Amino acid sequence: MSHGYTAGKDGLIRRLHRIEGQVRGIERMIEEDRYCIDILTQISAATTALESLAFRILDDHVNHCVRGALESGDPEEAQRKSRELLDAVHRFSRAR
Repeated sequence: MSHGYTAGKDGLIRRLHRIEGQVRGIERMIEEDRYCIDILTQISAATTALESLAFRILDDHVNHCVRGALESGDPEEAQRKSRELLDAVHRFSRAR
């Protein structure tokens, strides 16, 4: 079974590696006693990058998994995927 993000998996992994580098950079900034606002700016950038990645995966989920369930004609599968989508949206809204 493939997932909505499968076709773009390599790009997603590259983005995750860049975000990982950003987080390591924040760690170095703290170790070097850098200015608070500079650290907060980098944390904000890393958070934005993670959110962007999450929305990309959510978009892929809607356009692949949810659409596939709706097109399948299986009402139980459509209901399950719709519930997953709503739960994910609720998690995003609570995290903000």
